[in-house]
Amino acid sequence: MTVPFHYLDLRAFCYGTEDHDRVVSALRELVPEEIDIEQTSTEGHHGDTIRVLSARVERADEIRHVLARLRDGDVLEAIEDELDDRLDEDNSLYVHLDKQAAYRGTVRLGKGIALRGKVEAYPATREAALENLREAL
Repeated sequence: MTVPFHYLDLRAFCYGTEDHDRVVSALRELVPEEIDIEQTSTEGHHGDTIRVLSARVERADEIRHVLARLRDGDVLEAIEDELDDRLDEDNSLYVHLDKQAAYRGTVRLGKGIALRGKVEAYPATREAALENLREAL
């Protein structure tokens, strides 16, 4: 399988009302074990602590792992007709995944986990990026 991405960034917020380990487990459902999940903290509007969990996937085999998980959940098939809307002017693809479903071992579109993938394209045009995505996905 061709890998049309330079890298994939995944991010989830862990709010004070959520179990930190469950949010980590949800991200782990998507990324390979050898990928570190980094954590930073920020303050919410009402002074509550929000943990930001993030992981960057850069190696081809690791990207294939994430794409395989998305394929298992039919996410790639679901967004196939929306690629034009999901690709920004910098050739980054955006997909939002269901954090609760990921914790339960299922990958599907929803809210809670943001995935951004920098699409490879030579020349670096939107049209070339869309073509690469369509061919690879």
